[in-house]
Amino acid sequence: MLSIITPTLNEENFLSLLLESIKGQDFPEYEMIVADAGSKDKTVAIAENYKATVVPGGLPAKGRNEGAKIAKGELFLFLDADVVLPDNFLNRVLKEFKERNLDVASFCLDSQSEKKSEKFLYNFFYNWPIIIFENILSHGSQAILVKKEIFEKVKGFDESIKFAEDHNFVRRIKKIGKFGVIRSAKILSSPRRFEKDGWLLTYFRYIIAEIYMIFVGDIKKDIFKYDFGHHSIFKKLQK
Repeated sequence: MLSIITPTLNEENFLSLLLESIKGQDFPEYEMIVADAGSKDKTVAIAENYKATVVPGGLPAKGRNEGAKIAKGELFLFLDADVVLPDNFLNRVLKEFKERNLDVASFCLDSQSEKKSEKFLYNFFYNWPIIIFENILSHGSQAILVKKEIFEKVKGFDESIKFAEDHNFVRRIKKIGKFGVIRSAKILSSPRRFEKDGWLLTYFRYIIAEIYMIFVGDIKKDIFKYDFGHHSIFKKLQK
């Protein structure tokens, strides 16, 4: 059994694309769990229409943890709401996960857009670096696959972290288990954040965050103004 867990907040424009791509997988046994942080749009209705189990969530780390509490699978796949799975994704990645004897894995990203320039930027800014540093500095963004027993051993995501809690999660697991970047399939990622803030500014923000994490520690203050859903709601969730 595979448990697919997604934290949401006002994701009506993206969630149906993700859930439809999951439904289209030729995979025998899985469950979908949506941990919602109080959406004011049709997010919850969309999740229920796709027969996903909906639980109360919060910020991404809390949402993932809350979803994991009711998950029945031996493997957890955490997905952001604005990603899409390509055809036969689950079969390919789970085969590689097992063959490499991994405990936790992250994925390379590809743009949902057909623009060659965006595909190159995903490779240049993210995919090539995380593969180069795979055995030195683990990264996990937008999608993470992990064994349930390992998730429980590290006590899930650290809910006190405001930014890059996913990187923290895979790095803690790497200390006790085996981490790898999946090569057999890419996650189709929405470029919405890059388009909103600009590729260079967004990448610069991530570089500064990386430097901060290496030399200072986990980011437990909202210094990067991460926008989960609408920023005003995000502020309320932090209190």
